[in-house]
Amino acid sequence: MIWGRALNNRDRQPEVMDQPGLDPREHAKALMGLRRINTISRCSAGLYRPIESLAITQPATPLRVLELACGGGDTAIDLALMAKRKGLGLEIHACDLNPEAVEIAKTNARTRKAEITVFTADALAKPADPITFDVVYCTLFAHHLDEIDVVRLLEVMALRSRKLILVDDLIRSRLGFALAWIGTRLLSRSWVVHTDGPLSVRGAFQPDEMMGIAKRAGLKGAQIKRSWPERYLLSWTRY
Repeated sequence: MIWGRALNNRDRQPEVMDQPGLDPREHAKALMGLRRINTISRCSAGLYRPIESLAITQPATPLRVLELACGGGDTAIDLALMAKRKGLGLEIHACDLNPEAVEIAKTNARTRKAEITVFTADALAKPADPITFDVVYCTLFAHHLDEIDVVRLLEVMALRSRKLILVDDLIRSRLGFALAWIGTRLLSRSWVVHTDGPLSVRGAFQPDEMMGIAKRAGLKGAQIKRSWPERYLLSWTRY
């Protein structure tokens, strides 16, 4: 059933990495596995392209970028290093609700010699201060949330962003489920990743569902593009 009609409807179940009390060593091993998977899928490159296009329009001022729910910080680090190689002015910040993830992200940034600012924060909390960023993005986060919280997430992103919002995530499909099941086992030894990968696809949205959520959040004119391997990138520009 999982390979057929069962994937027609979203089935969000608790993932291991979302549970309190996970052994920090298992958490770190899982984040390492996700880093390898994200490197192969080249999701950072897909996020970098629209950010680069925006940065080119204001070369005199560094673009302020914020990642919500950054996990081990790999995407933010990738973006910082790509920008550095191309001489592009990006000021990258990243946050996560889990203090352990924040410490891992800081360690990863030091190890890879990337200049990013990492801090603890709730991605769903509406800002109480006027701090804003040019770009606010998240990756592989929306599928962890109930639909009403995804609406809230997009609303918070709109409050934080002056110019551009990007949401990168999985597509719920038979191909996506197969890729998650096989890919997690080929690219990671973490039982957490093996468990959560297929669960993530079952809890993911299809592109038309995500577009409906974006409309509910007031993101008029949002666009969505599919990319390999069975992912989508939702973008919204403030005009």
